Amino acid sequence: MGNTVLYIEDNPDNMMLVKRALEARGYVLIEAFNGLTGVSLAEEKEVDLILLDINLPDIDGYEVARRLRANAKSALAYVPIIAVTANALKGDAEKALSSGCDVYMSKPINIRELWARVEAFVPAPEKK
Repeated sequence: MGNTVLYIEDNPDNMMLVKRALEARGYVLIEAFNGLTGVSLAEEKEVDLILLDINLPDIDGYEVARRLRANAKSALAYVPIIAVTANALKGDAEKALSSGCDVYMSKPINIRELWARVEAFVPAPEKK
């Protein structure tokens, strides 16, 4: 497939914004509204990239990233993870990166930046 993005985000408005933005570019978006569901979906599905909110209702995004990187499904160690978070304090980016995320993006989400970050890891699918 080569164009499947898993978005782990508990805010429905952010989910809808990202879903519309990525589907407009031809990506397939899989939705998870909490961390444990996100980890399970990553194990079940073949995903090419993960967008990860840090402030989730069950386990935080840092723990999600650690679980994905240490998962028995060894391919998850190499799937790019982009942290998308409102946490903008000094040290938050470093904490996300040290947990296993590849890139840190702050909210509010800038659609052009989102497209650029996603396409840096997973080129947009060819339009048919």
